[in-house]
Amino acid sequence: MTAHPLAPVIPSSGIPAVRQRARSTGGRPLPLACPVPAPSVPEDVVYGIGRIDVSGRIADRAVISALGWRGGDRLTLTADAGVVTARRDPGGMVTLQARAYIAIPAALRRRCALEPGDQVRLAAVPSADMLAAYSLAVVDQAIRAHAVFPHAQGGQP
Repeated sequence: MTAHPLAPVIPSSGIPAVRQRARSTGGRPLPLACPVPAPSVPEDVVYGIGRIDVSGRIADRAVISALGWRGGDRLTLTADAGVVTARRDPGGMVTLQARAYIAIPAALRRRCALEPGDQVRLAAVPSADMLAAYSLAVVDQAIRAHAVFPHAQGGQP
């Protein structure tokens, strides 16, 4: 016994074909979703990445030269919650070396849980004569506060 194939049944839309063509070509365009514009990087901040060496030094010539700091300048360093901040201060206890690197004292590195080999995000604000070094743990917290990552090691549910 062989069956004969059935012809497909396609229901009409209820609108005559002539009106349907006129409607599809002459109607209003559908609204499109617009992406949210990404914020631009502030022009008054210079960013960089540095790695802490075994002596607690971080070097990034571009960031430090953007501040106009020179070897021999005195700096005051403070630390809190994974961020080390350096400001030029004539009474500062740390001296900027001629090779343009910041040396973070061991006590401040311990307070911020910074180890040799750790990378830090550097942000220089020339108008405030200030440099901040953010641990990647702090950067990660900021990113996770604005984005949901898939379920993976270290991701949020």
